[in-house]
Amino acid sequence: MCNGLRAAPARAGRKGGTRWLLLCVLMANVGGALAQAAGAPLSLRWQLEPSALAIPVAKGSIAAAFTLTNTGTQALAGQGWAIYFNCMMDIATGAKFTQLRLERVTGPLYRLRPTQSFVPLRPGQSLRIPLVHPDTLVNASLAPEGPYLVFDAKPEKALAIVKYETAPFPAGYGTTPEQIYARNAHLVPVANDDLPPVFPTPLQYERHTGRLTWSTRPRIIAAPELHAGFIAADALIQPYFSRVAAGADAPPVRLSVGSIAGRTEPEAYELTIDPKEGVTLIGVSAAGIARGLASLRQLLPAGAQGAGGLALPALTLRDAPRFAYRGLMLDVARNFQPKSEVLRVLELMSCYKLNTLHFHLTDDEGWRIEIPGLPELAAVGSRRGYSQHQDDRLPPAYGSGPDVDNRYGSGNYTRADYIEILQYASARHIEVIPEIELPGHARAAVVSMAARARRLTHAAPAEASQYLLSDPEDQSVYESSQGYTDNVMNPGLPSTYAFIEHVVSEMVALHRAAGVPLRTLHVGGDELPQGAWERSPACKALMGREHLKSGAELWNYFYARVGVILARHGVALAGWEEVGAHTVEVGGRQVRTANPAFSAKGYTLYVWRNTGGAEDLADRLANAGYQIVLTPATRLYFDHTPYPNPFEPGQNWAGYVDLNTVFDYVPDDDTRVAPDDPRRLLHREALTKAGREHIRGLEGTLFTETVHEPARIDYMLMPRLLALAERAWAPEPAWTKQPDRAHAAPLRARAWSVFANQLGFQVLPRLDADHGALYRIPAPGLNRDGGSVLVNEQYPGFSVRYTIDGSDPNAHSPQVNGPISAKALIRVAAFDHNGRGGRSSQLDNR
Repeated sequence: MCNGLRAAPARAGRKGGTRWLLLCVLMANVGGALAQAAGAPLSLRWQLEPSALAIPVAKGSIAAAFTLTNTGTQALAGQGWAIYFNCMMDIATGAKFTQLRLERVTGPLYRLRPTQSFVPLRPGQSLRIPLVHPDTLVNASLAPEGPYLVFDAKPEKALAIVKYETAPFPAGYGTTPEQIYARNAHLVPVANDDLPPVFPTPLQYERHTGRLTWSTRPRIIAAPELHAGFIAADALIQPYFSRVAAGADAPPVRLSVGSIAGRTEPEAYELTIDPKEGVTLIGVSAAGIARGLASLRQLLPAGAQGAGGLALPALTLRDAPRFAYRGLMLDVARNFQPKSEVLRVLELMSCYKLNTLHFHLTDDEGWRIEIPGLPELAAVGSRRGYSQHQDDRLPPAYGSGPDVDNRYGSGNYTRADYIEILQYASARHIEVIPEIELPGHARAAVVSMAARARRLTHAAPAEASQYLLSDPEDQSVYESSQGYTDNVMNPGLPSTYAFIEHVVSEMVALHRAAGVPLRTLHVGGDELPQGAWERSPACKALMGREHLKSGAELWNYFYARVGVILARHGVALAGWEEVGAHTVEVGGRQVRTANPAFSAKGYTLYVWRNTGGAEDLADRLANAGYQIVLTPATRLYFDHTPYPNPFEPGQNWAGYVDLNTVFDYVPDDDTRVAPDDPRRLLHREALTKAGREHIRGLEGTLFTETVHEPARIDYMLMPRLLALAERAWAPEPAWTKQPDRAHAAPLRARAWSVFANQLGFQVLPRLDADHGALYRIPAPGLNRDGGSVLVNEQYPGFSVRYTIDGSDPNAHSPQVNGPISAKALIRVAAFDHNGRGGRSSQLDNR
């Protein structure tokens, strides 16, 4: 689906889980004789071998090494200690290295223990530990981090190896400036008057002569049916009006619900700006008013502009979305994100007319929502860190380290937090769809309920197993995509369904308390490991009672019961594609196709798999009757890096997702994509007319294995979220309707250039002024032309500056105004409208 780490291509999958996230996370602590208050007197350095650039260890593998140095005053003994680390990508020591033994502890958590061959490491000495990664590391965010050391003599204590670093990647590793230049070369000039007045591209617009000028603050006149939402509407635009003084003579802003010719979509609106009459906004519903206000905000002067008066262009917009569902999945389970960051993401979504937050609240590495009656979900399942027995918290992951108070490893939303999030989203007409992972990706829940059972074994034995999710007699052998062997709920236990019932009931109550009814619950369903349940006595007993003949039938039984639980609460079921897809043999090969068990149930499936022969899976499922949200990993996974580069964070298990990759996505026909995309030639099951009606919309996904700080969210989302908004809201572009490549290519180049110019001259400057968003500013492209260096940038309108002394450019460096002829090491970077610079590119022109 969309989860995780992906280890090797053999495990490649979809979700954050399926995404093998090479994010190797080393967690380290030191105790015993070497322990110090500041951490262990050891240093550790990870680096790729120089040969990694051209000579892999084996096909698909890459060589690296740790260098362990004793920085203390005592020898590191030959026995009795272990260095722990967490690595999403599989890892092994070199075949001939015998001093340390590498072991997997659980999931992506590993440890190095000395063998009998280990030679004590004296003060000042170093040991090189050769490593092999089975997949190519493309950037530093996937390298190991957070190591810690534990001594056998003091197993209760772990001290971080503070002196840990990731060495720079070998020179020339990754995408070159020349390749970036070629990627940017399709941009063509677009006059400012040819750009749409608002973003995403509206359905229709007419520019009129004149301007509406407000020298005093206008009144906002809301129709009676909007009074309940007036405060929200008022809050969305009043900050812009606060720049002008109050008065009584300003043309007003009128808001009303009414019909719009030819449009029935609830979010359709008509916005008229008249120099004399003011602003008139009509929405088919209150949601249409919210989308119209988003457009009005874009037309008002940004930031501190407009002091002394506000001027807007006279125009009429008639607008409606292409897709009813326009969503973003935000993962807060892998790495926790504070409530303030979630609210900020919701605000950005509202600006660009996205209407659904798919809230990934639970996974193997974290349970992030308080559930009354089950305190262990917060006390155990929301906390990550080292402990001797690892039964009172989850193990370190994704760089969170041994400290249980790490701000992104540990954390959860209280009931009050979650209610505030729901109400903030509702005020912006954004639906929150929480996700509770079932039955896989559930280790946080499984471990928490085991802890609950231990707590009650003596105090209240009759209640101890009430919500237990694991069968103590289960001998099943499996390994999830993230390397866990104990992360699956057991469908043979009545307590599993009692747990689901309790959680669903409490989530419904939470939404009711917020005044925002829970309409849909996403129940996961992705990446059930092969082998799960096969040797569970509880499952065998259930299968006997219910006359189930296979694991597939047990799956259907489980989700049928989950569906009944949700229906009893009036909640619709949504899940990853695996809920309604299965594998069948067709012509001697395995094919993913629709599972007929639930095709008439109205379930919504989020389809992430569009690789490896499953390019048409979404269409197969839609044709079979499932409601479909398109979340293709190769197109809309914002946790993926744009291209191979040591400084670009993210994963690449499904490829690379640059801004143009999102822009080029053709939602209803993934074989037509960009005009020059070879996948156009793939054979596929055609989407039927009925199937097309089952495509609800699009969703971008942000799994957060590599997101340790809120600023990284901006970097990973923006501006790719804008390309998603364009594709989900704007009318279908002309180039996607043109089957002939020769005719489609110039249409696409023109459409891309309009989009890029909108970003560079309209949308991103407003992000700078109104939100201070730390969006990604890409490194410029460089290319030699004779004796000079040519420069181009992905976003037109940005300042591009250079140096010739090898230093990084800053906001005061000379501006690029044409070819650079200096015979020097040239470094070039782009800068936003606040003077913030992006990554630099360099080319030696000597």
